[in-house]
Amino acid sequence: MAMVMLAKGARGEIVRKVQRGLLGMGFTPGIIDGDFGNNTQRAVRDFQQANLLELTGEVDVITWERLIGTPPPGTRDRSLQLTAAFEGHNFTLAQGNFDGAGITWGIIGFTLKHGELSKIIIEIHERDPELVRQAFGVKTEELISIMTSSKTKQMAFADSISLGTKKVKLAEPWRSAFGKFGEIPEVQALQLELADRDYFQPALQTTQEFGLKTDLGIALAFDIHVQNGGIKTSAREEIAGSLAEQHVASEQEMRVIIAHAVADQARPEFREDVRARKLTIASGSGKVHGAIYLLRNWGLGESTFTN
Repeated sequence: MAMVMLAKGARGEIVRKVQRGLLGMGFTPGIIDGDFGNNTQRAVRDFQQANLLELTGEVDVITWERLIGTPPPGTRDRSLQLTAAFEGHNFTLAQGNFDGAGITWGIIGFTLKHGELSKIIIEIHERDPELVRQAFGVKTEELISIMTSSKTKQMAFADSISLGTKKVKLAEPWRSAFGKFGEIPEVQALQLELADRDYFQPALQTTQEFGLKTDLGIALAFDIHVQNGGIKTSAREEIAGSLAEQHVASEQEMRVIIAHAVADQARPEFREDVRARKLTIASGSGKVHGAIYLLRNWGLGESTFTN
């Protein structure tokens, strides 16, 4: 049986690519929203029927290759889609200074505080200033001035354009401008490049260190690097203590130990959110932010991961 790449409940850029492919082939998946729901499931099944494929309504490897005409996305892209869903982000969403990070934007929530957002804007501006101007218009010079100023000025700017007491939403025209910026193909490519270099490659090192070899293993390591900045010393000590006390017979048991250790060492106000998220990946299913996740439907399981 061919491996499932996408099925009902999955969300993100890979789903959106399938929806566009279906529409281009004359099958109607509903709104191109990146949400694999009933309409997309029905369109996939109609496509399979028209192409004499097994009628599952799920995108397996064969269906993907027949529909899209390229090899299916590797573990990195499938892990990225999951983590982006957890983060509540896509290529375009920008949010305000709700958590002290200044502005959070892009596929995995690049932040102003940690320098990722300014790095992307400045690099795109150096490559082609017109791309930045397409999105930010008359605000371009102000934006570049802020992105090259001190961290104190950057954070003050972010605070000034964050609305309300919770400061989640950005004021216009900044919110729409960041959205337009994230729609530019060159900007999306740079986002993916940085996600790979700064998060996925370090995650690969983590999987080697802890002997994780499956799709779920790399997805867990990647999510840890994105949300938690890697496995901290205190979490490593907890993992070592757990391994000394119990015999670990499977990778899943190892993933669960890592998940608990990372959660235990998270900030108290985020601890149980981190635990739910990490255990969902470690076990292959669970509830995060009120939504049920079956990771087999996201193309993530016990198969050996591929880049």
